[in-house]
Amino acid sequence: MDVTIGVQHVAREIAFETDMSADQVAAAVDAALAGGVLRLTDTKGRQILVPGGALGWVQIGSADKSRVGFGLA
Repeated sequence: MDVTIGVQHVAREIAFETDMSADQVAAAVDAALAGGVLRLTDTKGRQILVPGGALGWVQIGSADKSRVGFGLA
């Protein structure tokens, strides 16, 4: 699952892949917005921590990888 996080007053985005489902990521974001810390783990085992009050936006992408080339589907 691709996740991109925008933090308030920071020009750069945080982008990473995680093994969590979209529902798990959304639940973690909801909990952080309710007054906590957003804590996610990427596919390499690194933890991403963002204070809930600093979240600007979160984009939860698809789990499917985009295809490259001239394949017919």
